[in-house]
Amino acid sequence: MASVTKAETTPYLDLTHKPRIGESIIQGALFFCGAVSILTTAGIIYGLVSQAIPFFTDPKVHLVEFLTGTRWSPQIDQFGILPLVSATLLTTAVAMIIALPLGLAVAIYLSEYASPRTRSFLKPIMEVLAGIPTVVYGYFALTFMTPMLRSIFGRDVVEIYNTGSAGLVMGILILPLIASMSEDALRAVPNALREAAFGLGATRFETSVRVVVPAAISGLAAAFIIGISRAIGETMIVAIAAGAGPNFTLNPFRAAETMTGHIVRISGGDLSYDSIDYNSLFAIGLVLFLITMALNIISQRIVKHFREEYE
Repeated sequence: MASVTKAETTPYLDLTHKPRIGESIIQGALFFCGAVSILTTAGIIYGLVSQAIPFFTDPKVHLVEFLTGTRWSPQIDQFGILPLVSATLLTTAVAMIIALPLGLAVAIYLSEYASPRTRSFLKPIMEVLAGIPTVVYGYFALTFMTPMLRSIFGRDVVEIYNTGSAGLVMGILILPLIASMSEDALRAVPNALREAAFGLGATRFETSVRVVVPAAISGLAAAFIIGISRAIGETMIVAIAAGAGPNFTLNPFRAAETMTGHIVRISGGDLSYDSIDYNSLFAIGLVLFLITMALNIISQRIVKHFREEYE
């Protein structure tokens, strides 16, 4: 009798790829969402650039004056954007002074010290802070933070509208964002690093500061830069509490108008379409877009440079 080989008795397995309708639908839906986001960004860029080009090509506007001038008043042909940029960066700096150290401290506590029960209690509270409308924060800055600063430093020093109170409340606004993202970055660090530090005799604080934080530096840097971008783009707080006129100053106790606050104030008035005042709003928006895009590029480079992969 002829012997039967094992290959002849093994059933044939068809390993060719078979199309699945459900998976194809999901893949198509995900591609559609990605395409919509890309097209939306392209549309925003096109809208800004197409409306800003008439402003920059106007004979009254000079690019050097636009970038270095300290007076912004399109009604009398003064187009120096530095007062708006300086006020934006000043309020952002004040916000970062509050949000960065507090956000990192909260993240370290939630990641390294808090029990699961405490974490489950504190996280929703931070999310509630993030969900409060920014207009409420604006009036909080105007009716609470400004009187408090005036009582501390004096009414002659602190003006009613000032960038300091707006920046402090902006720091409270972005605190949950920075704390949440930083906590995610810290919790992503493998426990093996913590256990190794504890085995060498390090305390919990030393482990957190000297081991966990340096290991999560890429995620922390990304969280900080995203927080800065969020502060730069904030509108209602600065529109209500910072001031209603361009003012080139580095004093946080004086009134000054940011780029977003100026756009809100001017766009709410009577502007004729295609006038130089109207087009100047898109020029300001384009500068704001370029600043935030530069911050995002820096964030990606920092994450790529400091990224560490663990097995």
